[in-house]
Amino acid sequence: MFQAFLLGYFLGSFPVAYWFGALRGRDLLREGSGNPGALNAYRVLGPVPGLMVLLLDLFKGILAVALGEGVAGSPVGGLVGGVGAVWGHAFSPWLFLRGGKGLATGAGVLLAVDPRLLLASFLLCILLLAFFPRPYRVALAVALAQPLLAALVHPSPPFLLFGLGLGFPVALRHLRDWDR
Repeated sequence: MFQAFLLGYFLGSFPVAYWFGALRGRDLLREGSGNPGALNAYRVLGPVPGLMVLLLDLFKGILAVALGEGVAGSPVGGLVGGVGAVWGHAFSPWLFLRGGKGLATGAGVLLAVDPRLLLASFLLCILLLAFFPRPYRVALAVALAQPLLAALVHPSPPFLLFGLGLGFPVALRHLRDWDR
């Protein structure tokens, strides 16, 4: 299982948005929100690079689940690999443990593990946005709800731990934007 986590972490750690910016002579760590993620890439680099970063970040999550499952030889390995990808994206060694917020990579992981988890997260997000106007707080709440959502869809200890492992780095990355 540890190999699945490390493989997922390594895959998730590739700072695609940062590299897209560097190819255009832009430093996403210093421009826009300073976040090396798809939304900042969209804002700073434009819609096409932003969409490409989003799709590649989603793909990192999907691939990490598939490779984790293959390396471990069980579906639990896919859960562990997916968690590793989100941690790698949020705390990239390429950027000295800086990274993106993990939403796109996490969405890819949820899609690969069980699309119902992604749907439940999306519906909770829409519901919370109807009541709370601050999207960063909503993203934090949805991240913190991941253990509950995972346990509701798949009532078993591995999925509860999966939800914790997936939601925690996303929540950590959204805490600093509480007042945005």
